[in-house]
Amino acid sequence: MITKTTFKAGAVQFDVKIGNVRENLSVALSHLEHLADQGACLGVCPEFFLTGFDNENITRLMPAVKEGIQRLTEFARNRSMAVAGSLPEQGNGQIFNTLYLIDADGEIRIRYRKLHLFPLTGEHLYYARGDEMVTADTSLGRVGTMICYDLRFPELARRLFLDGARLFVVSAQWPLARVAHWQALIRARAIENQAWFICCNRTGTDPDGLVFPGSSMIVDPNGSVLAQGDDEPGIIMADIDMDLVDLVRQTIPVEQDRRGDIYG
Repeated sequence: MITKTTFKAGAVQFDVKIGNVRENLSVALSHLEHLADQGACLGVCPEFFLTGFDNENITRLMPAVKEGIQRLTEFARNRSMAVAGSLPEQGNGQIFNTLYLIDADGEIRIRYRKLHLFPLTGEHLYYARGDEMVTADTSLGRVGTMICYDLRFPELARRLFLDGARLFVVSAQWPLARVAHWQALIRARAIENQAWFICCNRTGTDPDGLVFPGSSMIVDPNGSVLAQGDDEPGIIMADIDMDLVDLVRQTIPVEQDRRGDIYG
């Protein structure tokens, strides 16, 4: 597999319609096409971007989700663009919140099941927790994955860093009430781990009145925000230079200087 060192990456944010897989897929593909037309090699979508948190009906939606994944793999292969985002996944009689990364050849390189389920929305009542951290080699380098609430756990990001992650993909449905946390945590995780962060958050309002601010972000290994969305549906995009990871890590050798003998 040829690994790119410079490429364009983007995020597609939109108002995810609860339970309407067909409409959500159409909107996601339209935005992804726009990214591909501008030369992007990676497009990141929000958390549960095909279904929303239609918790009571999620099992019924699984056949449509599987068809959606097939459409997304075909798109990735036809446009030579990696696609990532969180979707419900059925396994062992349970439903997981799983981030898929479909590489530019149409192959699924990552299935990461969310480790930290958000108790304030009752996510743990409907979905099973994952039990494995995931990094993988892709056409864009070694990628680590996180979903929404995971951003609040620096231990996870650090373990992915120690496993070689150079680019992090994050899907979220992060509410407006805590958007300042979203913005600060992304920059902190990027600075701590000296890696690129491509983070996508949804827009709009869910049926319970919870408002989502968009504010998708692309942050470089220095913590600089290269692109940030507003609260409207659309795309953001930035040029990614993976050599910057090496430069930052050589300048401030965090991995070399960390005291794993003291704190693990």
